[in-house]
Amino acid sequence: MDPQTFIGALRQLLPTHDAHGEARHYLQLPLIGDAEKAVLNDVLDDKGRWVSNMGPQVAELERQLEEFTGIAHCVVCVNGTTALQIALELAGVGPMHALPGFPDKPQRDLVICPSLTFVATANAIAHRGAVPAFVDAEGQTLGMDPAALDAFLHGQCARRDGETFHVESGFRVGAIMPVHIFGNPCRIEEIAAIAAEWSIPIVEDVAESLGSWVGGVHTGRFGVASGTSFNGNKLITTGGGGAIFTDDEALAKRAKHITATAKDPTKPGWHYWHDAVAYNYRMPNLNAAFGLAQMGRLPGLLEQKERLFHRWKTILGGIGLDLVEPRDGTTSNRWLNAIRLPAGTTMEQRNELLMAVDAEKIYCRPIWVPMHKLPMYQHCPAGPLPVTEDMERRIINVPSTARLADQ
Repeated sequence: MDPQTFIGALRQLLPTHDAHGEARHYLQLPLIGDAEKAVLNDVLDDKGRWVSNMGPQVAELERQLEEFTGIAHCVVCVNGTTALQIALELAGVGPMHALPGFPDKPQRDLVICPSLTFVATANAIAHRGAVPAFVDAEGQTLGMDPAALDAFLHGQCARRDGETFHVESGFRVGAIMPVHIFGNPCRIEEIAAIAAEWSIPIVEDVAESLGSWVGGVHTGRFGVASGTSFNGNKLITTGGGGAIFTDDEALAKRAKHITATAKDPTKPGWHYWHDAVAYNYRMPNLNAAFGLAQMGRLPGLLEQKERLFHRWKTILGGIGLDLVEPRDGTTSNRWLNAIRLPAGTTMEQRNELLMAVDAEKIYCRPIWVPMHKLPMYQHCPAGPLPVTEDMERRIINVPSTARLADQ
């Protein structure tokens, strides 16, 4: 792709300066205005009683997220990585797992995930003391390829005593963690069927897919639990923040308990009795209040994102570039728009294109460096990863801030 042709296409939607006089066009910015200022002032004016980790806004944000997604229980927390870490814990993934009949010989866990993902996916697994194992992506959604998952299980794993083990390492396969890349639902139904066949729980990484659906089912409902992110670059934000979702009431209560230092709620408030080693992962009430204002914007943001996608599809399709599109039967929140550079594009050609665009003060970015190439994960188990490495060279995100739909 000729850099000047690409820049010329981008300029059809991106003027030299944006509506705020900003010369640089960023990848994804939140929409913030009077509503956010008002809810924060409400909390600050309440004599400071609910500034930090407790308060009515936390409970209301959880309720609204449950209502929007249709998932029975939501527990908000400090960020998306901790949400995934707790979701894995709810699924039974841990640093050491006692094998049936061998209580004195605890076993380490392994979690299967895509290599083509943000590092938080693998980090959450490592934070649980488990080991990530990487399988390939499929070309349409960029999510985990069910065929690659099936091949990994049949080629590298075996069943024993009702559980699945990775033969070479001896680790128990504690979970499968699919990711919905850029808000486009992966082939989660096929992945869930394979997981059921092998009796492996699913924990969904839905950090990017609030507002994405498979048929009439919101992403995050296909496994034991799931975790999302409200980082500043997400569709809606709480500044920092994340949320754990589950349809299991007992697991939701456990999530709430262990993210709040495991303080015993049956004892008087002044009595500091904690019954487990736990975490202080609670979302501050100020962040929750901010999130409530953002929830009010969510339907409009989804509509703008849909229109922006089709504008980019028309403009970039005019120079022969394909956008990554959701598969049939699914609805994407269109979090980030991504283009595929032509087959055969080299890393050097991709980087030349990105540097030329950056010089024009337009922020485009490549997809993440795959997990199996990072120094801390390069020795982890993995299947063949040809699509992952091809997409690394060819996928570029273009500016996706919702207000560009009306530029």
